[in-house]
Amino acid sequence: MIDIPYAIGAIVAMAVVTFGLRALPFLAARWLQMSPLVQQLGRFLPLAIMTLLLLHTLVGHARDNPAGPWAEALAVTVVVALQWWKKHPLLSILAGTALYVLLRNWAR
Repeated sequence: MIDIPYAIGAIVAMAVVTFGLRALPFLAARWLQMSPLVQQLGRFLPLAIMTLLLLHTLVGHARDNPAGPWAEALAVTVVVALQWWKKHPLLSILAGTALYVLLRNWAR
């Protein structure tokens, strides 16, 4: 059987650590905004993350599709073309997603 003071102490310790980890970014925000490393990561990481997510999704779904990677390739082409032409991310993403869903369901 667990000792009550020990259990309460463990819960308090976990609460302090959880609160500290969640408060740390707010406490360090001013220092992080001034850091050249964080500024460089802020410029580079969003594009890198989106590229990796796109490649992972395309490769994974292209393998599952017996018709080949054509639906994925066409949807990505539409997204890139719309973004280049209209420069409206929401429109590009919605149009590409709708086209992808239509092509995947039509091919069945």
